[in-house]
Amino acid sequence: MSVFDGLKFRKVYSPIHNLDPRMKFIYVIIIFAAAILFSSIIPLVVLFLMQVPFVLLARVQKQWVRSLRGALFLALFIFVINIATNYFSQGYTLTAANIEGAAAMTLRFVVLVESFSVFFLTTSPDHLGLALEQSKVPYEFSFAFTTAVRFVPVLAEEAQTIMDAQKARGLELEKGNFLKRIRNYVPVLIPLIVSAIRRSLELAEAMESRAWGATKKRTNLYALKFHRGDYVLLAITIGILVLTIFTFLYIPIPTVSHLLGF
Repeated sequence: MSVFDGLKFRKVYSPIHNLDPRMKFIYVIIIFAAAILFSSIIPLVVLFLMQVPFVLLARVQKQWVRSLRGALFLALFIFVINIATNYFSQGYTLTAANIEGAAAMTLRFVVLVESFSVFFLTTSPDHLGLALEQSKVPYEFSFAFTTAVRFVPVLAEEAQTIMDAQKARGLELEKGNFLKRIRNYVPVLIPLIVSAIRRSLELAEAMESRAWGATKKRTNLYALKFHRGDYVLLAITIGILVLTIFTFLYIPIPTVSHLLGF
């Protein structure tokens, strides 16, 4: 469940936290697009390392590492699936280029998780909802999205609590074959679903008691504005976009296996 730590906002005073959520989201989208464009491992490594200064400036290293550790299982799954696909589709042979391609696909997934983790760790759900509203997104959609962002980490923590309670009662989650392990999680899923339904009912009652949706013209106490740091990030984002397009179109990127002579 540690992967969901990357969706839980940490209130820290830092230059990254003070940036406008709209600007951070544009930056994340550009990183996302760059990761999708490149299939070579070298530019993906560069994209991965580009996020490290943001993490250090935001002072969320522990939560960031935990979210990556939580995504390790999916990353290994992607790597194994790519290796197996190449092995069986190419006459039961495996080359260094195939291994590098599988590693690049895995690293692409890690870059995507990493960038969105930094975004959610440094962006308050309140500011995110306000940014969506100021971007002319209907309030119903922005409220639903920010509510989901709030409740996903809460449900993850509750799932971990239920798992610990069931283990204390003698439930063995890690023993048996694959199907047996899936069946072992049924006593965890049922209380979690019941708890999620109970939370949704409580939220609906709270919204109704506060006359949610009674008026269409809503006002906010604060308004988001771009500051100097946002313009700096905008310049960095434009530079990354231009460099990505230029590299993709005009610069041939060698593979690591080719550089090492394999």
